[in-house]
Parts: sequence; structure tokens; C-alpha cells
Amino acid sequence: SNNNIHTDPARRHDFVLVFEVESGNPNGDPDAGNLPRVDPETGHGIVTDVCLKRKVRDYLQITKGIPIFIQSETALNRLISDAAKELNIDLSICTIDDEGVIEWFQTNTPENFELDGNELTYSGDLKDIKKAFAAINDKEMKKKLDAIAKKLSGKKTLSNEDRARTQRRMIDKYFDIKMFGAVLSTGINAGQVRGPVQLTFAKSVDHIFRLDNAITRKAVTKEEDKKRKETEMARKPIVPYALYVAHGFYNPYFALEKKEKPEDPDKFKVSKDDLANLWEALEWMFNNDTAAARGRMATRGLYVFSHDSKRGNEYAHKLFDRIKICLGDEKRQKDESAEQFCDYKIDIIEDGLKEKNVTLTKLIDDRKKEKA
Repeated sequence: SNNNIHTDPARRHDFVLVFEVESGNPNGDPDAGNLPRVDPETGHGIVTDVCLKRKVRDYLQITKGIPIFIQSETALNRLISDAAKELNIDLSICTIDDEGVIEWFQTNTPENFELDGNELTYSGDLKDIKKAFAAINDKEMKKKLDAIAKKLSGKKTLSNEDRARTQRRMIDKYFDIKMFGAVLSTGINAGQVRGPVQLTFAKSVDHIFRLDNAITRKAVTKEEDKKRKETEMARKPIVPYALYVAHGFYNPYFALEKKEKPEDPDKFKVSKDDLANLWEALEWMFNNDTAAARGRMATRGLYVFSHDSKRGNEYAHKLFDRIKICLGDEKRQKDESAEQFCDYKIDIIEDGLKEKNVTLTKLIDDRKKEKA
């Protein structure tokens, strides 16, 4: 049906995300004391693609319990080797029968080693396994550990077939690998995945004003400071108001399954539900990401151009040019900056889209409607 064109994984989709920030810091720059990011040449604000994808991941993880690969709980190498274990792929595992060695691993946890009972798994790069115990002074123990390293390094790296199976397992398991791609070669090498969904940096429509506020709190951190002061100082940088625009792409070629025979029909790793979840996340992510530093943020426009082919029927940049956002006349005449969303004018040129076989779905369209 026409209503769900934007969730069809067999089409190319190009989309525009419009969002606002009011009295908040949408994306701090660690190189500039966490001030809101800015393009030094134009003074326009920037929000990175990484920041936006983090919000998509968090939204889906919090609201729907969808498993996410890039999350802070577990080391990534561990997740990759877990996927291989689930497929019963023979990893670098050996059994330890020496109590002393077992105790050593329980008190020291060298990187990429994991002890489960008396089974030791190594999930790192086999070339580095010898280095793991280089710094140990206890000669007796070092000898034992080197013997284990030798035993483990005798195991093979993943065969091409096992690598492909592990990678496939990761794609099926984690939404963000399936959609955004990932580097899976950091531990046991499961290669790299190129994701069908890509986002640009978001850029503010006008240059932003960065306000750096000093704040105090009525509580002192250290006991010894209590005698000489009552408050602690800190900084809180914000943007009073700004409207940002990001562009994104869904490229079905990177979601295609490999065909057994050339005449087989296309199959996609991405489902209708996956795309529906992506759009829902872009629509609701700021609502579920509120924080003291972020002020008020909201998605104000989400426009999806869906082509009726995989390749696309019109250049993405020409479609993006059809959404024109500028400061409204009142503010322009007075030479003032925008203070709220309705100070902006958004025009969308839809003429000729049909002839191009492109459908525009306005998932969110908070424009000020002109009075007739």
C-alpha cells in the first residue's frame, strides 16, 4: 500500500531530519571544554552523525529492548566471540588443570582472556597472544602462561566460512550492525559490515550563539574544603535556540543478501519493521533522551523521499534542495535571530516528484501553516 512505501527495504530512501534545541547543549565538543560544536568558518552549529546514531540506539534499546552492539556494558570483542560460540565455532579455548594458574587468571584479567570454570577463551588477535604475558616477573608462572599461550595460538583463526557465519549472526542479532554497519575485526576477526543507513553531520540553519554559563551548587565535594567554602563552581554551556538539519540515506544495495543463482529474487537483511523502527526512533529519540545539559530538544520535521527502485530515480542532493528552510520575513526585516521554531519558514517543493517516481512521506511536519 502507498502508506508504507517508506518502510519498503527494496527501495532507496533519502531523508531529511529537522530538529531544534532550546537552552541546551545538543552535542558538546570535547576539544573545546564541551561547548556546543561549531563550524569555525561559518559559525553554524554541528551535531555529529555519531551523536544522532547514539540516540537512535538508546531509544530502541530503552523502549523496545532491541539488542544493540555499540553499548557500554560489555566489551565488543566479547560480543563477537559470544556470537561465534553460539554457532559452535571452534575458538581459541583450552582447559586448565593447574589450580595456581586458574587462581592467577581469577585475580588478574588480561585483555581478551576469559576464564569460565577451568576453560580459558582467548578472543583477541592471535598475533598478540605472546605479548599478553610479557610483563610478568614471576618466572615460574610466566613459563606456565607462555605454555598456555602457545597452546592457544596453535588454534586457527576463523576460516572464511566461519567468519561469514559469525558476521551474519552479528547482523541478525544487533540492530545497529544491520543498519549502520560495524567493524568486527577487533578481536576474533569477523570482518567489517557496511551499513545501508548513513547520516550526515547535522548543521544549524543559522550561525549559533554559544552561551557559557557559570553555575554553583550548594554542596562541597571534599571534606577538607568545607571549612573554607560553601559552594562548588561549574560551567554549563548552552545554545539559546537553534534549528538543525541532518540528511540521511538508506541504500538497499548494502542490505541485499548474496544470491545463490543470478535469477533468484532479491532478499534483504533489513525488514519493513527495521525501517519502521528507524523512523520511529528518529521521531521520538529526543523525547527519551532528556538530560539536564540538553535543555529542550525535539524533532520538528522528518521527511522521507522514497524512490521506486533500488538505484534511485533522482539525485539525493536535488531532493534535499526541495526542502528550503530560512528565517521568516518578520525576523529578517528586523535583523533578529530566531528564538523559536515558528520564526522559521519551511517550504517544500513537491511539483514534479510524481514524474520522477519519487514519493515524499512527511512523517513529522510541524510547519506553520499559512493562513489562506
